[in-house]
Amino acid sequence: MNSASVILPLDRRDIRPRWVDFYELLKPRMNLLILGTTFVGYFMAARLPDAWRILPHALLGTALCAAGAAILNQYAERRYDALMPRTAGRPLPTGRVAPNQALILGVLAGVLGTIYLAMFVNTLTAILGAVTLASYVLIYTPLKRITTLNTVVGAVAGAIPPVMGWTAVTGSLSEPALTLFAILFIWQIPHFLAIAILYREDYRLGGFKMLPVSDPQLSATSRQILLYTAALLPASLTPALTGIAGAAYAIAATVLGLGFFAFAAAAASRRTRTDARRLFFASIIYLPALLTALMLDRI
Repeated sequence: MNSASVILPLDRRDIRPRWVDFYELLKPRMNLLILGTTFVGYFMAARLPDAWRILPHALLGTALCAAGAAILNQYAERRYDALMPRTAGRPLPTGRVAPNQALILGVLAGVLGTIYLAMFVNTLTAILGAVTLASYVLIYTPLKRITTLNTVVGAVAGAIPPVMGWTAVTGSLSEPALTLFAILFIWQIPHFLAIAILYREDYRLGGFKMLPVSDPQLSATSRQILLYTAALLPASLTPALTGIAGAAYAIAATVLGLGFFAFAAAAASRRTRTDARRLFFASIIYLPALLTALMLDRI
């Protein structure tokens, strides 16, 4: 046989650009949400034209902190990620990125992000960035293998970015910032429980203590979904009740909240993967729609 006719299979790692692997470490979809909610907090606080000059600094510093958290989370969980089909193809489990490279990059991003926020935004925002990073990596990440309460702890870290957007402008904490925190915190619980239902076999293989893993009949999971989704409606109406937003936002929040609850009720009653998937998609439509309505009302 002519050697020229032999076609050897290419290893995907040989043709994959190196920057793609490092880009994947950043968890770009998750960090896009973080930057989006940071922008919402900033938008709600920025009432004067001069305030917008700090926005690029606030977003860059937050992005660096978020990148550090994402990378260090994957570094800590690389052995467990290798056990789960959903995450086995990530750069660290496959060896496309060396653990020491990820560790250095994650620490560097987190430290630079905190310092950048302190230098170019303000101290309070830098502290919030550091708290988010530390709680995500040092508390939430290890708790995932200890208790099902890890979802609640992770939701605290995930609800801080809009507060950082607010403090970047004002330099202080106030009622609107806490309202945004509450909305993001409550929303995350049904959102992540829906994900945990869809991938509970993966989480079981990885040894993660997610509620649907320890709740085979999904009875406790369903109660949590209903409880938090129901609580989201009054929380989302708080801006209108406190004068931060008006009637148009209140109507939008009510319609969106009732629609989201309908998907939650279906998922809780039928407890199927199909309904969990529908709840997940409803959650990723609900949040941007609600926050867009809030910003439009603010104009």
